[in-house]
Amino acid sequence: MTPLIIIPARGGSKGIPRKNIKPLAGRPLIGYSIDVARAVASQCGVDERHILLSTDDDEIAATAEALGLPTPYRRPDVLATDRAGSREMMLDAMDWAQAQAIDFDAVVLLQPTSPFRTAEDVAGCIALYEREHPDMAVSVKEASANPYYNCFEADPATGALHISKGDGLLTRRQDAPKAWEFNGAVYIIRPESLRAMPMGDFPRRLPYEMPALRSVDLDTPLDWAVAEALIANGAFDADQQ
Repeated sequence: MTPLIIIPARGGSKGIPRKNIKPLAGRPLIGYSIDVARAVASQCGVDERHILLSTDDDEIAATAEALGLPTPYRRPDVLATDRAGSREMMLDAMDWAQAQAIDFDAVVLLQPTSPFRTAEDVAGCIALYEREHPDMAVSVKEASANPYYNCFEADPATGALHISKGDGLLTRRQDAPKAWEFNGAVYIIRPESLRAMPMGDFPRRLPYEMPALRSVDLDTPLDWAVAEALIANGAFDADQQ
């Protein structure tokens, strides 16, 4: 597989302001994903031209360059708003890479908000993609709530709660079918599928399971506090990713 590894890092994050360059355990958050991207590129036998930082922000780009990653590509401002989609961002990066004669047959999306993801996690997801040839192989964790057991919806007419799926008769979570949620860490995407349709329309998306610890996703200040606590308590070694 010849990847185009995209690290998305727009400047306008709101949940955690400037989170992409905010220090986590003493180093910029984006550095964790850059390290993994380099390891993946090496494993796949491609050079750093195949790693694209997708940012509209000069300070984020300068931080990446200080970490040794060249940043020749800039995300257009129109794709750096709250309303811009990941698909459009990736399509623009793909078009730029092709214009630069950078060959690739898969897109690897590594979001900086997953600092505990490892190169081995990405390698496992790549192996699934290469073995099964789906539209997308995506990292998941077991969902914290299950629609057959403890996820409820309100009836539009009465407001009364009812189970989201099934008959509501299950009394043990272990008896419910497993439910998964994307953990945001790894996406391996077929370029032809991405050009043809939104990711939500992909007919074949296959899950690569990751443990809850490495699935921490930094979207809120509470998430950040949890990550800092995990590192401080030795649950994750930020220097041995």
